[in-house]
Amino acid sequence: MLWVDKHRPSKLEDLTFHGDITSRLEAMASRPQTMPHLFFYGPSGSGKKTRISSLLRGLFGHGTERLKLDKRTFKTPSNKTIEINMITSNYHIEISPGDAGNNDRFVVQSVIKEIASNTNVTTSKEKAADFKVVVLSEVDRLSRPAQAALRRTMEKYSHTCRLILCCNNLSKVIEPVRSRCLGIRVGAPTHDEICDVLKVVARKESITLPDELAINIARESSRNLRRAILMMEACHVQKRDGLTANQPVPKTDWELYIAQLAKDIAAEQTPQKLLAAREKLYELLVNCIPASVILKTLVQELTKNLDDTLKPQVFEWAAFYEHRIAMGSKEIFHLEAFIAKFMAIYKKYLNELFG
Repeated sequence: MLWVDKHRPSKLEDLTFHGDITSRLEAMASRPQTMPHLFFYGPSGSGKKTRISSLLRGLFGHGTERLKLDKRTFKTPSNKTIEINMITSNYHIEISPGDAGNNDRFVVQSVIKEIASNTNVTTSKEKAADFKVVVLSEVDRLSRPAQAALRRTMEKYSHTCRLILCCNNLSKVIEPVRSRCLGIRVGAPTHDEICDVLKVVARKESITLPDELAINIARESSRNLRRAILMMEACHVQKRDGLTANQPVPKTDWELYIAQLAKDIAAEQTPQKLLAAREKLYELLVNCIPASVILKTLVQELTKNLDDTLKPQVFEWAAFYEHRIAMGSKEIFHLEAFIAKFMAIYKKYLNELFG
């Protein structure tokens, strides 16, 4: 088992940072009947899912840890069959409805209606929660019709079930959905907080973690705690005889791949290079790297050594094509269009600079 899963806190009292959020969740767990729909949002690796699972444990006890993976089949009004994977317990169900694509509206309505109509919740003696919980992950991936349907469904079944929504980007969720939930922003941990968690994990694994290496891992992780723990485990795999202070922190293959792509784009702006960039983009997408992550990482790499006068243009076009990616269906088109636009901007700058 990976360290990030092995040492993941399961109880509210075990959470190590964001103490103000923990206090609010403990208050909800002690008075479950007053708990509203919740909306957890914040950057990846900040601990949203950990806090959700800890809250469920506080509401229902150990029963929420007895999980099973279900593959549920839905039939749309047009007789199309959709298969969705769900994580379920006797008290809650967790799904990512965005996986259903254009049929996400039907999946959202069907799942909530099904679980809300079955109100037989067996709670432990010390718990008073008589409702079930639906956890919807990656709500920012839902289509607008699905979000509108979610709003109506939330109102209809609020007495028999509670919804816990989770996403990274709050701005992609419509206001009517946000206004019906208690928003809980889980911010990225600081470098010091990441170092503290890394030292706790290292102590549990009986290894010595030098302070210098912990700081380097925290910096390289971009304040993503999950990524930081994975990086530390990768360092341990590389050096079984013991971690050292000057040990390099390994990067993921896809990050190195995008860094090389950025170097190729900056080195030559030609149709041939654009065609080669398309092949690399396809390779990244095939390996399940999200288009938004590709674009963000590519922009970071391209602007590292870019003149300050060009950066505003690059950021503006990156935002433009990020919106296109979110609204469109062919991600490769918009990624390639951004690279073509960057090549045009950079080529013009070089021509004006050197003539």
